[in-house]
Amino acid sequence: MTFTTRKIIGRAGVLLALCATLLATGCGSTFNLPPAPQRVAADDKTQGYQIGALDELSVVVWRNPDLSATVTVRPDGKISLPLVENLPAAGRRPDDLSRQIEAALGKYIREPVVTVVVNRALGETSAQVRIVGEAAKPQAVAFRQNMTLLDVMIQVGGLTDFADGNNAVLVRGSENSKQYSVRIKDLLRRGDISANVDMKPGDILIIPQSWF
Repeated sequence: MTFTTRKIIGRAGVLLALCATLLATGCGSTFNLPPAPQRVAADDKTQGYQIGALDELSVVVWRNPDLSATVTVRPDGKISLPLVENLPAAGRRPDDLSRQIEAALGKYIREPVVTVVVNRALGETSAQVRIVGEAAKPQAVAFRQNMTLLDVMIQVGGLTDFADGNNAVLVRGSENSKQYSVRIKDLLRRGDISANVDMKPGDILIIPQSWF
């Protein structure tokens, strides 16, 4: 087992343990948690989109269709292309990866011109929003600028019939896993727009099951 694999498994174990603890206590109340702030400061990072594992990429080599390909970034963060194997992709911007591929292909063809297009984006794990528990389609979704709780719930198909939406917990990874209460039921089923809050990269939304 590689170091990268152990690291991924370790992070997944911590997340599962946290989710299991909070879901197991779903019969309680989140009134002791502070409400999630409705507005959060925009991220000052200007590095642009960073490729993540399982992203689908189109790699176009100008005037060399045999070297062009559509690939999925492997769980180890690497891709393989004609003439180029095991190239690190995760954590890089598409334009940076284009230049890296050009450098690798320069050993075989003269002045290659490469464009990398992200067809399906999940992004780096730290830039995802993960939704677990009683969502219709629990999943990890790619964070996008100005994303709100409503955007996330639309993407996962809303709540199940058994969800305790007003007892949901927002775990904010960018604030050392600080926990906030969110009122998803009020937002989706009562149209209370004041329950809509901004999301941040790395957020985890945990929706418990109702016990009555």
